[in-house]
Amino acid sequence: MKKKIAFVCVHNSCRSQIAEALGKKFLSNQFDFYSCGTKLKPQINQDAVRLIKKMYDIDMEKTHYSKLIEDIPTPDIVISMGCNVTCPYIGKAFDDNWELEDPTGKPDDEFVKVILKIEEKVKELEKYK
Repeated sequence: MKKKIAFVCVHNSCRSQIAEALGKKFLSNQFDFYSCGTKLKPQINQDAVRLIKKMYDIDMEKTHYSKLIEDIPTPDIVISMGCNVTCPYIGKAFDDNWELEDPTGKPDDEFVKVILKIEEKVKELEKYK
């Protein structure tokens, strides 16, 4: 049985969604990936949607939606994207905190840096196998 990895951000609208999409793209044969938050946003960050489509040909608007921690199966591994001020309490300690800056509202080059960092970190998840 594959381990379940959850990426957590407060709003589950940008970094955690990107991590879920890239996890599924690169390591879906090894893990089941989820993203979630403690508050919902009505839609995924549109810059993230546009850039993930352009860079990886993944349409997150068709495959992803904002979810709360209680909306996903109990994860084996929980990773915080890096909430800066306060990370949501999810009922257990985080297994890792990627401490990523939120690129929301920033230029594309800042978004791309965060996306590439997420890709790098996702590929390192094989250590949890």
